Amino acid sequence: MFPRRGWLVFGHDLVAAALSFILALYLRVGDTIYFYFSLPDLIIATAVFTVIAAGVFLLTGLYKGIWRYASIPDLMAIARAATLTIVAFLVVLFVWTRLEPMPRSVPLINWFVLMALLGGPRFLYRIRKDRRLERRQAAEAGHRIPVLVVGSGSEAELFIRGIKGDAKCVYDVVGIVAEKQKRVGQRLHGVPVLGVVDDLPRVVEAVKASGMPPERLVLAKDKPDGALVRRLLDSATALGLTMARAPRVTDFRAGHPDRVEVRPIAVEDLLCRPQTPLDRDAMRALITGRRVAVTGAGGSIGSELVRQLAGFKPAEMLLIEQSEFNLYTTEGELRSRHPGLRTAPVIADVRNRDRLQRLFLDLRPELVFHAAALKHVPLVEANPFEGIATNVFGSINVADAAVAAGAGTMVMVSTDKAINPTSIMGASKRIAERYCQALDMRRDGGQGTRFVTVRFGNVLGSTGSVVPLFQRQLANGGPITVTHPDMRRYFMTVREAVELILEASVLAQDGVASAGKIFVLDMGEPVRIVELARQMIRLAGLTPDVDVNIRFIGLRPGEKLFEELFNPGEDAVPTDNPGLRLAAPQPADLGTFLPYLEQLAAACDAADAEGLVAVIRRLVPEYQDGAGAGASPLAASA
Repeated sequence: MFPRRGWLVFGHDLVAAALSFILALYLRVGDTIYFYFSLPDLIIATAVFTVIAAGVFLLTGLYKGIWRYASIPDLMAIARAATLTIVAFLVVLFVWTRLEPMPRSVPLINWFVLMALLGGPRFLYRIRKDRRLERRQAAEAGHRIPVLVVGSGSEAELFIRGIKGDAKCVYDVVGIVAEKQKRVGQRLHGVPVLGVVDDLPRVVEAVKASGMPPERLVLAKDKPDGALVRRLLDSATALGLTMARAPRVTDFRAGHPDRVEVRPIAVEDLLCRPQTPLDRDAMRALITGRRVAVTGAGGSIGSELVRQLAGFKPAEMLLIEQSEFNLYTTEGELRSRHPGLRTAPVIADVRNRDRLQRLFLDLRPELVFHAAALKHVPLVEANPFEGIATNVFGSINVADAAVAAGAGTMVMVSTDKAINPTSIMGASKRIAERYCQALDMRRDGGQGTRFVTVRFGNVLGSTGSVVPLFQRQLANGGPITVTHPDMRRYFMTVREAVELILEASVLAQDGVASAGKIFVLDMGEPVRIVELARQMIRLAGLTPDVDVNIRFIGLRPGEKLFEELFNPGEDAVPTDNPGLRLAAPQPADLGTFLPYLEQLAAACDAADAEGLVAVIRRLVPEYQDGAGAGASPLAASA
């Protein structure tokens, strides 16, 4: 039934149960115990109590607890088992003797004695093991890496407890730096809180003076603010320390990890912002049990959309992707995480209008998320006809297919590059925005497909992002190439972007206040790309301009120094969610818009660069090709 060690624990617990009953009687009645029970009755009562305890211990699995890691949950399990044993014994004794020979206080005394006999040895065993481990760690302290822990909450407690319980751990916590002054002077698992974050230089000097100079700063905070991480990274660099993060809480298994290993600071940590409140109940009501289609399902945004949508249990998901490998990867992950979810992985190109119409009419999706796009500015600038075909006519095809299939809502993922565009990519997304706006405004009495456009900036780690590029350049020893010292961009994580896309989908169900408007994600403050490069170099444990150089290569075709989220003079309308605002750019008049789209298609078919630019300027009057970036290939050919 269970291994030898389990038998030993089970046997110990049965002996403890038998002794607890006899001791409880003795503590209550002393030497007059035989006045209440004859010797045969005492033996029978003890045996009955022990048998009941055996059954309870087996049912509750009390013997399965590991004594080395005895903790509060184990104590609660002991209390539960002791209570059940006493109650069951009282029921048996009532049937047997009507409780006449039993003093009423004995069960209560028995409960406390049983708790002591079951819990005492467990916790004494843990204390003995902990002391032995502490002595071993103290003897090996000279071979361990001294670290300062930043944080004094539950994450720090888990990390320090894990280190103290890991004989092979290479870290030695020499002090704690808290975020709150009230923690200073306190101790956590015997480790002193030496100061707050502002005191870091003084704390480091004090620890050095004690003969244990720290080598690493470990951030033990589950969702740190990006500003705090950047500040700590700068301080650590100035003090000659490397920086890392404690393991995630989920990395600890029931409080005793196999190994305690820190993890590197990620770029996402540098830019992390406070969590935006999300209405997950409304998301669940919108998505659960409905048929959902996602285009670009294998891309960085599309695949994250698929992950998060699947968590809300839609009835079926149509995954549209032109890359076989990306679709295979996304569908495989989806099947492993949600084996019961019906999925339809389809290799298709959004530029194929007839194919999309058939797919949508077949599945009849109720929600459509359009994430398929060409988004790399210089590449689209060099391949303008492909960019227009995908970003403009691909979006139109998806929108028209959604209307034909009677979809309730279509959500189009857009970009901040659609504001005052200087690139074909930005202009193509603005044309798609205007088309979807026009369709949304055309709804008759709130009936028909609702069109929602969500606009945001750069997504960390997405294809074409500077972050993977910088990581590859760092891996090759540099240099890191930055286009311009003053270039700034808005950034957010892909998880955060998709959460807000779903939140916008919920808010758009109101339909009145947001009709014809564009949801704009709150991107926080723009980040200087050169500073991002410097911070990534520091994260690698290197010194900017010493170990790795930064080289400025100039703006590329279609690029701007600064991206915008709103047009000049355009008011940002607040929504019920602080992470989302509404923009109200001029929607298109389909009567004049559609003929220009026909001209745009003709220019693409004829590979007429000059004609393409001319039509784009009519569709997007604010478009300035190559502004601030030198001549683009398209402008040159025009």
